[in-house]
Amino acid sequence: MENNLFTRSANRLEAHLGKDAHSFTKEDIKQVVTDLSIRMVNFMYPADDGRLKTLNFILHSPDYLETILTSGERVDGSSLFSFIAASSSDLYVLPRFSTAFIDPFEEIPTLSMLCSFFDRDGNPLESAPEHTLRKAMSAFKKVTGMDFHAMGELEYYVIRPDEGIFPADDQHGYHESTPFAKGNSFRMRAMQLIAECGGKIKYGHSEVGNFVENGRCYEQNEIEFLPVPANDCAEQLLIAKWIIRSLGYEEGLDVTFAPKITVGKAGSGMHIHMRMMKDGRNRMLADGQLSAEARRAIAGMMDLAESITAFGNKNPTSYFRLVPHQEAPTNVCWGMSNRSVLVRVPLGWTSGEDMCHKANDIEPLTERDYTGKQTVEMRSPDGSADIYQLLAGLCVACRHGFEMPDAEEEAERTFADGDIHDPRNSARYATLAQLPDSCAASADCLERQRKVYEEHDVFSPAMIDGIIRQLRAFDDRTLRKDIEGKEMMMERLVRQYFNCG
Repeated sequence: MENNLFTRSANRLEAHLGKDAHSFTKEDIKQVVTDLSIRMVNFMYPADDGRLKTLNFILHSPDYLETILTSGERVDGSSLFSFIAASSSDLYVLPRFSTAFIDPFEEIPTLSMLCSFFDRDGNPLESAPEHTLRKAMSAFKKVTGMDFHAMGELEYYVIRPDEGIFPADDQHGYHESTPFAKGNSFRMRAMQLIAECGGKIKYGHSEVGNFVENGRCYEQNEIEFLPVPANDCAEQLLIAKWIIRSLGYEEGLDVTFAPKITVGKAGSGMHIHMRMMKDGRNRMLADGQLSAEARRAIAGMMDLAESITAFGNKNPTSYFRLVPHQEAPTNVCWGMSNRSVLVRVPLGWTSGEDMCHKANDIEPLTERDYTGKQTVEMRSPDGSADIYQLLAGLCVACRHGFEMPDAEEEAERTFADGDIHDPRNSARYATLAQLPDSCAASADCLERQRKVYEEHDVFSPAMIDGIIRQLRAFDDRTLRKDIEGKEMMMERLVRQYFNCG
């Protein structure tokens, strides 16, 4: 019998094969190649800069397809990762069949897959980003008995010539509709392509940031995903960023995920929501309140917050976003539905009220369990992040909360129930730690707290060393102060890191 669920799936390959992507086998991939007359296969994988790299294969025989699917190919690791020496740089890349998708931009029918890295002995590369995340998830489950899920919010600017008609109010673009928002149709096309390639999208909308400068219109947008296992989250974000950029290029639009564009305008973050699952149930709530497990996870993120920036804020412009009064965090604290804090507990449908009935009085009263929707949100990361490293770091931090003897006290100490930027609350929040103000300061924080990330053999020492070297190489310890009021220097800096991540 035909599986109607997957024939309706937005994922083109799930719909074609009638099965969930996590069940894709090598034989399924070969079947897709035959059925869809695939002529090219692309292997894709991220490097040090966080962007996807591509290796193309032309399919000239069934035997060759079998070979590349089974044994992968050899690549130069030293050209991909700064922590790999040229003297021992050969790595293998092997495709993960569950990530397969049809390239929506190529005229030649092309199947693409994300890859894992293996060393010369045929073992997973210990310092590979995707393997680091898998190790973090495994350690989290071993310590807590739960699975770590995550979802991302991709914020980005679309830049086009200013038409001069139906202008939106400066910095008031949140959820704006056409014609005042010019980028909505582009975002919707991107969402459709992301879904066809396997992304589980929650929604999309225009964001706060919009302005006109030098005859160009800058419009901020956001696409938010649904919570999935953290490794799936990383893959969806990587592919989504690639699709948004590729579609922008195809349509002649400039797109940037850069954390900061100009002073006084909204920067772009990449907020990460998290939840903990056991036996198919979300453990973030207990009796309609934030659970003790959730508070322990938050405490771990509070304790490691300063070093998490080493994974989630990877270039100097990141720290021009992390300033007060720009809806970006600066203090290490958390709160309920509070956008001035580092970790926010968003509304979680905990009232028990049937709002559907109240909005539509002809609908009958019903009871429904919404506990699966509750998450907590880390608000410091941005588009410069290494997505695998970031999610692995957050997974480690949440696990760390379960290993902290004083987790409950730390959660209580860092809880903020008001606007932390309000002068009336200054004394109360004066003891809170501050996020780093530069890549160099972030590297110092990672150096100080690296032991936690290396526990359970999650982050390899080589990877931590490489991250610290990268961050310190920016030599930006006093940069925020040095270029204050110097608009030309700021413009050059933004342009330098415009295509980060």
